[in-house]
Amino acid sequence: MIGVGASAGGLEALEQFFSHVSTPCYAAFVVIQHLDPNHRTHLQELLQRITPMKVTQAGDGMNIKPNWIYVIPPNKDLSILHGKLHLLEPVTARGVRLPIDFFFKALAADQHERAVGVILSGMGSDGSLGLRAIKKNAGLACAQTPESAKFDTMPRTVISVGLADIVAEPEALWGQIDANLHRIPSDSTPLKDALAKHKLQSNLEQIVCLLRERTGNDFSLYKKNTLYRRIERRMDVHQIDAIANYVLYLRENPQEQDFLFKELLIGVTHFFRDIAVWEALKSTVIPNLLAHYPAGKELRAWVQGCSTGEEAYSIAIAFKEVLEQSQLQHRFKLQIFATDIDQDAIAKARRGFYPATIKANVSPERLDRFFILEDKGYRIKKQIRDMVVFATQNVIMDPPFTKLDLISCRNLLIYFSADLQKKLIPLFHFALAEKGVLLLGNAETINNMNSLFATIDSRHRLFERIEQAPSSQPNIDFPIKYFPVVSMNQQDISAVKPSNSLQSLIDQLLLQRFAPAAVVVNAEGDILHISGRTGKYLEPTAGKANWNIHTMARDGLRHELAIALRKAQLQTEAVFLPGLTIGTNGGTQTFSLTVQAISQPEALRGKVIVVFNDLPTAVKHRRSRKTVNADHETLLAAFNQAREELQTLREERQTSQEELNSSNEELQSTNEELQSINEELTTSKEELQSLNEELQTVNAELQAKVTNQSWVNNDLNNLLDSMDIATVFLDNSLNIRRFTSHATQLFKFMNCDVGRPLSDIVTVLDYPELHHDAQEVMRTMVLVEKQVQTHGGKYFKARIMPYRTHDNVIDGAVITFIDITETKILELQLRENNP
Repeated sequence: MIGVGASAGGLEALEQFFSHVSTPCYAAFVVIQHLDPNHRTHLQELLQRITPMKVTQAGDGMNIKPNWIYVIPPNKDLSILHGKLHLLEPVTARGVRLPIDFFFKALAADQHERAVGVILSGMGSDGSLGLRAIKKNAGLACAQTPESAKFDTMPRTVISVGLADIVAEPEALWGQIDANLHRIPSDSTPLKDALAKHKLQSNLEQIVCLLRERTGNDFSLYKKNTLYRRIERRMDVHQIDAIANYVLYLRENPQEQDFLFKELLIGVTHFFRDIAVWEALKSTVIPNLLAHYPAGKELRAWVQGCSTGEEAYSIAIAFKEVLEQSQLQHRFKLQIFATDIDQDAIAKARRGFYPATIKANVSPERLDRFFILEDKGYRIKKQIRDMVVFATQNVIMDPPFTKLDLISCRNLLIYFSADLQKKLIPLFHFALAEKGVLLLGNAETINNMNSLFATIDSRHRLFERIEQAPSSQPNIDFPIKYFPVVSMNQQDISAVKPSNSLQSLIDQLLLQRFAPAAVVVNAEGDILHISGRTGKYLEPTAGKANWNIHTMARDGLRHELAIALRKAQLQTEAVFLPGLTIGTNGGTQTFSLTVQAISQPEALRGKVIVVFNDLPTAVKHRRSRKTVNADHETLLAAFNQAREELQTLREERQTSQEELNSSNEELQSTNEELQSINEELTTSKEELQSLNEELQTVNAELQAKVTNQSWVNNDLNNLLDSMDIATVFLDNSLNIRRFTSHATQLFKFMNCDVGRPLSDIVTVLDYPELHHDAQEVMRTMVLVEKQVQTHGGKYFKARIMPYRTHDNVIDGAVITFIDITETKILELQLRENNP
């Protein structure tokens, strides 16, 4: 379905466009033109003469058919729902009406990627917001070349903001649109299904890498369907079938990378979007924030994804209105940080100038109070502009603002993957201050993070920060400069299992059946590997899991194991302890313990292996003298071993005591150094406080000077405008520096003429020596005064004098023109009466 918008001079463009539409074309056309509400239109009959398609006037509830052209009737707004046209009464009978925007928005919402918008000749900016909605829904945006239009304002506006996918003369537009229509899949399957054979996953990651290298922004965590849809649109524009070929085209054309980047950043915003949300902010949220600070405060807000600034300025206006209603404007201020990754959008937001179409979303009262009308548009007043700071920022990569009272992140999270959304919600919680408010879009949620935010208004997506105890603070993945380009393939690739050889099978059998139980530990006793069944010797302790061998050793093993581990780490030979006994399951088990430090291979150097060898339990016989002597020798050996261990422990204790004394002396020295550093920091802090006070004083003086300069500038402007004297200020090169409004009656001045030579400007004065006289004045410093006449018969006294700066430096010239027509006429009459 193709919507065609035109205004003044659009009939010729419409005829040129439709005369080249081949039939059958399997497309339906809806023509939206600015019409006089009180006169019948003949557009239907005029178009029917040049096309074989059926042309009819749109009716309420009319089904759209292919190869038909539907024309909007006078004094009606046209909408579409489920392929049916609907006529609506216009909101305003006269004045600024935007029927093209109204229909294009409805067409985008109803037809999505099947919507096509065409802007032809016309005045104003109607259609730009509608085309933006069509592009957001993956439709196609087209415009007539400004050079071929009788009135180029509408197509030029669309092209200048980068909305047009196709720009061509009316005769050539259909050919390019038709080529794109044949490329749209009939079942609207995603690009992923249509081009799976071209390894979409790998190609998509290549595109993400190219964009990251070109722009510094990482799109790997955006929703895949969004990326696919935007890439498909660019492929349609260039008529590229395979995504692999598009990757090559991107690498060869860096400018296309910029276009794709812009395609991914299309922002749909306007002033006071979703008016009910703003009413909730004004009635509930902002008053609650003010009540939380009874003594007053400078509140801080962050608008993420601000695009061209309408959202940020809307918050500033709403805050200003609440303050004026509650008479608290002297106790509270608001600082708004508005950020976006689109530098062009930020530059436009900083200018604060918007077209006249904002009348559709801003009330006349607000336009009068907070905007200045100039150059067929509106500029934000200084009191609102000073509340907003715009900056380029990527919320994925750059650190957030902190201690905020309000965060507005509307319709941005919907483009991010679920994992990224779960990372950003705790980040917003961290950035907000106590009782801070989070505002999301109507299709966004906090992802069940009810422990972080309490719901203020679920319908309008308003949430309040919940203060967390330090022990329950959420884990925050702070943004880093680049997230890695992770694989977007959700399918797990199972590892290929190597085939089992005879050698490996035998090794496994030997380890399971005949090898003794063993564990490998590090120097602290943490278990790194377990081989065999060690349950007889080790058991987990109750409570929190602890995989340390000292904790898991059974009673009867713990003391001997600790001594053996210490010895093994001090020598190269293995430590062997035979005949140990341990209780297991109501009985006893005799075993030998072997502990050895590992030196090879290199990867295991510093580790210790502990081997448990079960021994058969000795059969009890009648005790003989020989047995008693053997027991005595065993006890004596154990006693000697214990005495040696005790001596070793005493030596280790003495060594530890000496180390503790040395550590204590080092700590005392460190403490003295820290005290010295603390004194230096205290001194530095005092110096910084003093410097801060000086800076505050200087800042206050500068603010006073700026305010005074602003008043002086206003006084001069009013003085120049109140004097009926045309004045032109020139620089040393006789280029225009400034001029008053009265000078435009003598010279064809425009605002863009500042900086141009005065001789290039068309004038009505009969004064060819003006340029020469100005040069002479600058050379001789002598004032020149002459009477000059216009081509219309008026007389002016021209005075040219040097332009002196405050330092008494000549920096140009000042030319004034005083109207003396009446005086001159009276003089001529007197001469005629008194010859």
